Amino acid sequence: MVGILLITHGDIGRSLLNTAKTIVGNVLVQIDTLSVSNLTQPEQLCHVAQSKIRQLDQGAGVLVLTDLYGATPHNIAKKLCKFNVSVVSGLNLSMLLRTINYAHCSLDEMTVVAEEGGHVGIKCDSALTTPPIARLC
Repeated sequence: MVGILLITHGDIGRSLLNTAKTIVGNVLVQIDTLSVSNLTQPEQLCHVAQSKIRQLDQGAGVLVLTDLYGATPHNIAKKLCKFNVSVVSGLNLSMLLRTINYAHCSLDEMTVVAEEGGHVGIKCDSALTTPPIARLC
């Protein structure tokens, strides 16, 4: 089974994971979090991330979800390329729930599921938007 590592600013990952566990109940997938703060050196966090990847990988790889593309959590994830990992940024609750629910998939499939889950979870309910949002293009 594919493991999941959430690398996020502060406690975002831990909070999302706790919320997901409340919604889903029993989470069968191996999942862990890594909190990034401005008090810790990125190189230290890279070593911690590598250790977590080794613990989570049961032979099928690890899906690494980060909160913000191009930021420190994402840059740490990019340095994990020597491992069997896939990285998706833009972590939200919809993405996390979807990956947990598709834990039986391969790493490649979970990567697609994570990205789709993130997109599907973003909606603008124009009926509840006042005034209506004008299109920019």
